Amino acid sequence: MREGIHPEYREVCFVDLSNGFKFVTRSCVNTKETVKMDDGRELPLFKLDTSSESHPFYTGTQKSVDNMGGRVEKFRNRYGKVAR
Repeated sequence: MREGIHPEYREVCFVDLSNGFKFVTRSCVNTKETVKMDDGRELPLFKLDTSSESHPFYTGTQKSVDNMGGRVEKFRNRYGKVAR
């Protein structure tokens, strides 16, 4: 690899702002904040709006389109193609 052209690839702490879930992974994302971890390491901090711990698809709280109280059927009845 050539020197000086690659971004810094390092461990970064990502925190989910909706529930406080933290995880550490390697990334080259730019951050201005740092966080002190339980083991004493100080890592760059990146704040997320949602993660797999809070996203409805991964938590199982997402509702299926078919189970929305007949709204899909109403739409199809109202705007569906009329057979002539």
